[in-house]
Amino acid sequence: MIDLRSDTITVPTPEMREAMAKALVGDDVYGEDPTVNRLQEISAKLFGKEAALFFPSGTMANQAALLAHTERGDEVVLDSDAHIYYYEAGAMALLSGVQPRLINAAIFGREELEQALRPKNVHFPKTSLVCIENTHNRAGGTVWPIKAIHEIGLASKDHGLKVHMDGARIFNAATALDVSVADISEHVDSVQFCLSKGLAAPAGSMLVGSKEFIQKAYRARKVLGGGMRQAGILAAAGIIAIEKMSKRLAEDHANARLLAEELEETGSLEVNLETVQTNMVMVDVSKTNRTGEQWSKELLAKGIKVNPVGPYVLRFVTHKDVSREDIINTVRAIRESV
Repeated sequence: MIDLRSDTITVPTPEMREAMAKALVGDDVYGEDPTVNRLQEISAKLFGKEAALFFPSGTMANQAALLAHTERGDEVVLDSDAHIYYYEAGAMALLSGVQPRLINAAIFGREELEQALRPKNVHFPKTSLVCIENTHNRAGGTVWPIKAIHEIGLASKDHGLKVHMDGARIFNAATALDVSVADISEHVDSVQFCLSKGLAAPAGSMLVGSKEFIQKAYRARKVLGGGMRQAGILAAAGIIAIEKMSKRLAEDHANARLLAEELEETGSLEVNLETVQTNMVMVDVSKTNRTGEQWSKELLAKGIKVNPVGPYVLRFVTHKDVSREDIINTVRAIRESV
């Protein structure tokens, strides 16, 4: 079975499994797990931030960031397809009591941000936070340019706002831009990034920022039930994910590009090659007179798993457990079905 549904399905490497088995552990809620502490130190240093905190999931880390940055009744500016708004079960309203101020652009600039900001008026909520997503999931893995991130960071500072980056796949963005994750996050206040997607750890996400922010996020993590005990077993895999697996992502990007170019050449499938910047490929199947769901079922019968993300759109995601040969076989199977 060739599984192209998501990079969340990656399994830990043998090296990860060995490290997990041998990990030194302690009670992380007491701050006494040496492996978790090391993972947090590595993460903070790598991102050029003061501190970091280990979370069970990216959603929890994002929501803890909202709790730490905002007060109930605040308004948060983010795009209408942002994971925090679109895919996190309404948690920003349920948990933080904040409301979204939506921008209809996956990547936006100072002008769009300032147009979304409300003037000071007793009738309006207070805007306190801007959230950006890099790479952008629903936009097909597209990358925020460094200049655009800096522009949003500086504009937010001018207006007294904090900036949180949902950087679930930030290492993919860094690979695509050939820069460091510290370069990407220089002008944002906090970053969440996943260890369990393309980096292949079995679970976990990190949140990085200032010491003051992380102290607030630590309390939020406790409120959300994210305080784990001997979590070093998971953190051991996370260290390998950051130090080693982040360095092989270009291979996934090359496979995604190959898939995109081959499918575009069929003439019956449409792929916007400009958006294929990392490890995702969005394929429009509307010309085939079959829905994305029908295509998904047909490909499953041929041993290929892929998710429909719209009535006529399929999303393919490459990762370490999909080889170049798998991509070639996938292209062959799809061409037979066109």
